Amino acid sequence: MKKWILSGIGIIVLVIAFFSYVYLHSVKPLGNAEEKAIAAAKKEVKLNKIDDVQIFNGNETYYILRGKDNKKQDVIVWVSEKNNQVIVRKAKEGITQQQAVNKLLQEKDPKEIISVKLAMIKKRQCWEIYYISRNNLINYYYVDFETGEWLRKIENM
Repeated sequence: MKKWILSGIGIIVLVIAFFSYVYLHSVKPLGNAEEKAIAAAKKEVKLNKIDDVQIFNGNETYYILRGKDNKKQDVIVWVSEKNNQVIVRKAKEGITQQQAVNKLLQEKDPKEIISVKLAMIKKRQCWEIYYISRNNLINYYYVDFETGEWLRKIENM
């Protein structure tokens, strides 16, 4: 009986080790790409602190970093995965996340806002708002970062 218990525990340990190895091996490229994006951003702007790194997958993949520069000003950096092109904007140059949401609320009556994040549409920095409509359909609403005007709406999916 003891042999069966020890064999079972051994098999469970091996299965956990295998899945841990697969998981760690699969997320490694993501970490490398993120490190590469941070290095490219640091070449363009002196970032003293990075608060957040997000990935946006549209027609092209962008890494979007939020942080503080050496003057302690809030900055946002968009880094293209394709060619490492870096776009740096001071946060105060654009609208806030709440202002983007307010723009949506002026036109729509969402049941639930799922997420609001920075994005890039047609080489324009913007906010992507992902929400559920009153009739339980998925919608995306893109608001220009600089002007606050809507760029694109993807509705009723």
